[in-house]
Amino acid sequence: MEIILKTDHEGLGNAMDVINVKDGYARNFLIPKGIAVAATDGNRNAVAEAKRIAEKRETQKSAEAQGLAQKISRVPCTIPVKIGENEKIFGSVGQHEITDFLSKEGFDIKKSQIELEEPIKQLGVYNIGIKLYKDVAAELKVWVVKEEADQAKSEA
Repeated sequence: MEIILKTDHEGLGNAMDVINVKDGYARNFLIPKGIAVAATDGNRNAVAEAKRIAEKRETQKSAEAQGLAQKISRVPCTIPVKIGENEKIFGSVGQHEITDFLSKEGFDIKKSQIELEEPIKQLGVYNIGIKLYKDVAAELKVWVVKEEADQAKSEA
């Protein structure tokens, strides 16, 4: 019997796949549990329409993420930090500091999107990956610089 899967099911396939299974398995398990529907002409047309809409939405989201990636890659990110002896910084620069900077620049990026293996603990320039969508990532150039004494006094 031909059926259309409504959800991903391990061993059978992904949602919206048309597959062949034994009649009893389809009628007694898959269809009653809501995992699949019979592959009638009406259901096939509905699945085709749903796939078309999903592909269009996917393309739109990917394009939006590409545009956002270009904007992020053009933003210069400078993070001033306090340093001690031997140019060693106090604490570290992590995902939190980067998301704070990006939110001040008008970007809504979550900490989980920032691909930082370990916190930055030295002055320098770093290229940080930001995962925006499935296969779309931006690269943010981060300058970790010494905090100026005047700036530290004015913030206090």
